Amino acid sequence: MTKNIPLFNITIAQRLKEVAQLLHSQGSNPFRVLAYQHAAQTLEQLERPIDDLVQAEGIEGLKQLPGVGESLARAIRDLVRTGRLPMLERLRGDTEPESVLATVPGIGKKLASRLHHDLEIDTLEELEVAAHDGRLRQAGGIGEKRLAGIIACLTERLGRVRAKVHQVAQEIPSIEELLDVDREYREKAKAGVLHLFAPRRFNPTHAAWLPVLHTQRGDRHYTALFSNTARAHQQGKTGDWVVLFFDDGDKEAQCTIITAEWGILEGRRIVRGRETECLRYYEERRAGEQETATP
Repeated sequence: MTKNIPLFNITIAQRLKEVAQLLHSQGSNPFRVLAYQHAAQTLEQLERPIDDLVQAEGIEGLKQLPGVGESLARAIRDLVRTGRLPMLERLRGDTEPESVLATVPGIGKKLASRLHHDLEIDTLEELEVAAHDGRLRQAGGIGEKRLAGIIACLTERLGRVRAKVHQVAQEIPSIEELLDVDREYREKAKAGVLHLFAPRRFNPTHAAWLPVLHTQRGDRHYTALFSNTARAHQQGKTGDWVVLFFDDGDKEAQCTIITAEWGILEGRRIVRGRETECLRYYEERRAGEQETATP
């Protein structure tokens, strides 16, 4: 008896297969590649419409499917709800910060563009900070009700666990870990051992120039890329600014690492938005080096 597989399930499965193919070509962990392949196969055999499952049971329902864990469940949910998968866009090299910001209800394309260019907001994490510190309200003329809706959406999307502050702190990668991934990426990019691909944005000649690194730190998977944003090109920083995307199975987030150009951290690699922690990290490291050097 032939199974009647909904066409939408096949469409979602094809997107997951494309992720698997790109991860494989870029040298990612084979187990990660297999996970996306298995999830695609599951959807290709699923007779229940996947959008019906998402609407009725959400992520918990998706996690009951064979081979679908937390990370894949979030990916499938996002594909069903928005038709977009940030990871796929990133692997293709066509991620636009404005498009990412505009996926948040209450943030239209015009406001997203203004936030990106005027406030230098590139990520949902940076948007969340701006929503709490007052910059979003000032820049967009946003009322309390709309602002509350934006914050609620970001809380869900970013998977923040705010009930226990210490638990949140444990979930955030340390400065040392982030800078170590940044070091690994830049060293391997300079050595020419990384896969190069042709980003779709700001690349009229379709040249394969952008190196990509997939690496692991404990349970966290990292994807590292030089920034390919309009601002990076305008300021000549496409070989300096490094964007790290990381996923520990519960949520995906990102940060940007740059070389500080002024102040006490000038010339140091720092995580944008976490400058105070970077200063403390370098001070502690210097103190440790001095202790070791003391006879």
